[in-house]
Amino acid sequence: MTEQEFIEKMQEDVLDTDVEISLEMALADVEEWDSLSFVSFIAMAKELGFTNVNREVVNEAKTVKDLFELMK
Repeated sequence: MTEQEFIEKMQEDVLDTDVEISLEMALADVEEWDSLSFVSFIAMAKELGFTNVNREVVNEAKTVKDLFELMK
């Protein structure tokens, strides 16, 4: 998955927003990043076959790029 594909999936499927996000953004600064999007991200990762993505590793993520790195 490319960075652009990841950002699009985050915006459309996880965050459900039209607000532009970037890999450098802190998750704390993303208004839409809440408990629902947290669970949606884990579900998306599992659906795409990333079995290493779980609550603990997502909890450690501080930026959008940290989440992207989990999807490699």
